[in-house]
Amino acid sequence: MSPASRAVEVLGGELTEQSLKRYLAGIPGVDAVGLHARAADLGSRSIKTMSKAWALDRIISLIDLTTLEGADTPGKVRSLVAKGLTPDAGDLSCPRVAAVCVYGDMVPAAVEALGVFHGENVEGGINVAAVATAFPSGRASLAVKLADTADAVAAGADEIDMVIDRGAFLSGRYGQVFDEIVAVKEACRRVDGSYAHLKVILETGELNTYDNVRRASWLAILAGGDFIKTSTGKVAPAATLPVTLLMLEVVRDWHRLTGEKIGVKPAGGIRTSKDAIKYLVTVAETAGEEWLQPHLFRFGASSLLNDVLLQRQKLASGHYSGADYVTID
Repeated sequence: MSPASRAVEVLGGELTEQSLKRYLAGIPGVDAVGLHARAADLGSRSIKTMSKAWALDRIISLIDLTTLEGADTPGKVRSLVAKGLTPDAGDLSCPRVAAVCVYGDMVPAAVEALGVFHGENVEGGINVAAVATAFPSGRASLAVKLADTADAVAAGADEIDMVIDRGAFLSGRYGQVFDEIVAVKEACRRVDGSYAHLKVILETGELNTYDNVRRASWLAILAGGDFIKTSTGKVAPAATLPVTLLMLEVVRDWHRLTGEKIGVKPAGGIRTSKDAIKYLVTVAETAGEEWLQPHLFRFGASSLLNDVLLQRQKLASGHYSGADYVTID
């Protein structure tokens, strides 16, 4: 379904700025107290040994291993890819990560480093995700954002993580945000007619209210996003359990409405396996266990993987390893 068709079908008529505003304004408000209580309850669930072993492996397989620094080099990206392919050199049964996430100009280095393991359609393959659209601020002309996206896709990016114009959204210019997402989605088109997956970053820490997060989530899906993502990781607060729960409720409701499954990616601030397991429970209890797979749920993270590896080694050996038993990113 094209983004415009998707929106027209749900809105029940002609797609205009006014119809979009009416639809988003009609979305029920968020019960913040109830949301926090539900998140706290889900976060308190205990995980036993056998389930924990499964959970740790699943977390690894859902990670977008990320480096988004101004000092990034091709060498650092090659090291990131090597870690993504072999997270624990002492245990080759350890699963690989879902993707490596880099700036657009680092995509060629990531693709080259992955070699025959590039892409989700290859057994044991890893995707390359690229941030685009003037990440993290989104402050650029549409032409620049589209060129940024198209360059990354042409270089071999399998996924594009775009940022919405938070200023336009908070000013009520929903049609502008919608049109930009639609245009970026079209810029994800490859020469063979297929599309790179589009993750739409809401930057929830700048949206101020849960009602805004819910509206922005619906808007991103209506416009053609394949994933909705919490944050760039550059603004505090980044991912939180209540915000992720709210976004999972949106994709659950969208699936009930249309039968279509949309992914969710919390990013920024998830550093420990204990916290990541809370997110797994929240996904399973809200959207359903079928969302616990890479094409429907991801963790955007850099330091999370090391903690999961140390916990995994503890389960295998019965004692904690030192930090030097994993590579330092």
